[in-house]
Amino acid sequence: MPELRKDPIIRRWVIIARERAKRPSDFRHKGTQEDDAFCPFCEGNEDKTPPEILAYRRAGTQPNKPGWRVRVIANKFPALRIEGDLTKRGIGMYDEMNGIGAHEVFIETPVHHRSSSALEASELEEVIWAYRDRMVDLKKDRRLIYGLIFKNVGREAGASLTHTHSQLIATPFVPIRISEEIRGSKDYYSYRGRCIFCDMVREELSFKERIVAETAEFLAFGPFASRFPFETWVVPKKHFSHFENSPKQVIEDFALILKKTITRLEIALEQAPYNYLIHSSPFDCDFLKEYHWHLEIIPRLTKMAGFEWGTGCYINPISPEDASKYLREIEC
Repeated sequence: MPELRKDPIIRRWVIIARERAKRPSDFRHKGTQEDDAFCPFCEGNEDKTPPEILAYRRAGTQPNKPGWRVRVIANKFPALRIEGDLTKRGIGMYDEMNGIGAHEVFIETPVHHRSSSALEASELEEVIWAYRDRMVDLKKDRRLIYGLIFKNVGREAGASLTHTHSQLIATPFVPIRISEEIRGSKDYYSYRGRCIFCDMVREELSFKERIVAETAEFLAFGPFASRFPFETWVVPKKHFSHFENSPKQVIEDFALILKKTITRLEIALEQAPYNYLIHSSPFDCDFLKEYHWHLEIIPRLTKMAGFEWGTGCYINPISPEDASKYLREIEC
């Protein structure tokens, strides 16, 4: 059973997942990622994965058999486990609880050699609907407070398999990064009476030089204080605090801008590794007028070193204006 331990200084929860790596050799640098000799995510290998939790399939096909378009399974080596009780407890001055949560994998296509940019917008839309459906289902579990959808592309970004997939981890706490965003958003709202993300969208539409792509419902842009080269955010133009409550037209348009943005990044950066993640409001709160769900894309072009780890202050060698101009000019 994984454990959840709380840092008493900055109140950050850490997952101690002993089952995921047991030997020092598990932490050695693996070098350039090569294609998998055998891929359990490919169509026809359904019996090599945990049973599917959700799948969008061709009519007449059976669960855990070929015929699916998008397939959701439990992670075979989960960071958190769904079974059990939280059992919160104190150990001297420290706080701990059982590592209860959910860890799921979204296999985005049955075809092995297809990156996200190679998927049609309609295929990406189904992936996003799967995200939404699993978030809606998991928030019914009163033990779970937060769900993070994320994607790792490339070994340097944390991917262990090359087959296009993304993940969802639901936790019994609000991660500190989200708490910081919500706290900052509330401070801004209390001072100005407006959502900071809505103001960012208006500012970027007015300034224009950090815009990467635009659709009817979304804006993709390099954030003003970008931490990493070519960091890009995708933000709904209208105010929605919870990703899973987005209406149909927003989900459809999200697929369009995600395809445009990922395609430009993959062309510009020659398939460099990256992460993307969806920041949304916690499960246990209703509509938040001051917080706005969004997606952050982080290309892995530089490494954090001593200064960044020691201070939390990032050094970015390219301005978001220059990076966004480069991306914006790519035809796709």
